[in-house]
Amino acid sequence: MSEPQLRRWHGVIQGEPASKANSRQIVKIGGRLRVIKSLKARRYVAEVARQVAPLPEAKQLRAPIAMTAHIYYASDPSLILDALQSRVYANDRAVREMHLHHHIDRERPRAEITLIEIDED
Repeated sequence: MSEPQLRRWHGVIQGEPASKANSRQIVKIGGRLRVIKSLKARRYVAEVARQVAPLPEAKQLRAPIAMTAHIYYASDPSLILDALQSRVYANDRAVREMHLHHHIDRERPRAEITLIEIDED
């Protein structure tokens, strides 16, 4: 019997997201205070949605997932993980392993992401 094929996804996301730690704002909605993503963060998530076509649910990667990211700006990957949720995987908590490589490219900020399902055995 053959081994199951581990699935992978690779993509390049153009643009620079806000740092998730600094990308929250407090707003009043329906008379109640809420914490939401900043305008810059919401714009980046919308840009990821424009650049990354969602995979059909049956083809989305399943936990556990390893991520290798080459990030060409000074930021953390948490907003990228949020933005890929429901597009490449169902929940960003499925990403259990991360290999991050930070670079600076002021002319063309981007994130080059490779995700692969991990065999837990």
